[in-house]
Amino acid sequence: MAAELEIKNLHVQAGEKQILKGLDLTVEPGEIHALMGPNGSGKSTLANAIMGNPALEVTEGQILFRGEDITEAEPDERARLGLFMAFQYPVAIPGVTVSKYLRMVMNAHREERGEPEISLKEFRKTVEAAMELTNVKREFAQRYLNDGFSGGEKKRLEILQLALQQPQVAVLDETDSGLDIDALNVVARGVNTVAREREMGVLIITHYQRILHLVEPSRVSILFDGRIVKEGGPELVAQLEREGYGWITGEVAGSAA
Repeated sequence: MAAELEIKNLHVQAGEKQILKGLDLTVEPGEIHALMGPNGSGKSTLANAIMGNPALEVTEGQILFRGEDITEAEPDERARLGLFMAFQYPVAIPGVTVSKYLRMVMNAHREERGEPEISLKEFRKTVEAAMELTNVKREFAQRYLNDGFSGGEKKRLEILQLALQQPQVAVLDETDSGLDIDALNVVARGVNTVAREREMGVLIITHYQRILHLVEPSRVSILFDGRIVKEGGPELVAQLEREGYGWITGEVAGSAA
């Protein structure tokens, strides 16, 4: 089966600083792939490069989405193709309700597929089903987007979007940072349910292990100094929990010698 997302020999720099140094990674349909690594290894740079952040320059390599080269594509084009990104720090948009925003996003995706705008009745039904699925309260829809939201509420909104948009691939960047256990459970349940129901590929980028007890990855990759240095199954998460990242440093130094 062809990978939904394939990153080949990716080199990325921010200004003069080279951050990714020949990174290879794939996300298969229906796969939950965890990307871990110490702070400063390049995890968020990868997430931003996948979504086309203009502050980054791809100097070599390719990003392929469903077989199509999107290395140069604009961020909104990537989103319309079915790539979803949940950021570490979502923005607040006072004056725009959650409901209005979600409808706008859904219609943009429908337009991309050549479908008519969603009717209000169908939209309400779809949103209510997604809210039930992701355990989000009804009154949430009338609040202004991320305005005064707690960290957990912002993440609930992202998972609600995920359930509504049903992307082919979701990239979740440090989606567990600063969450209490209740919010973490909601996020994990939402990801597990949507991934299972939609055969969605998920790339979870995280520094912590705790979300990976709730969203069990089928594959774990470790990023160190801009490259993937180790790949394995969930057992890697347990090893990192026991031993931290020190052994990775030692292993990389040993193989470079």
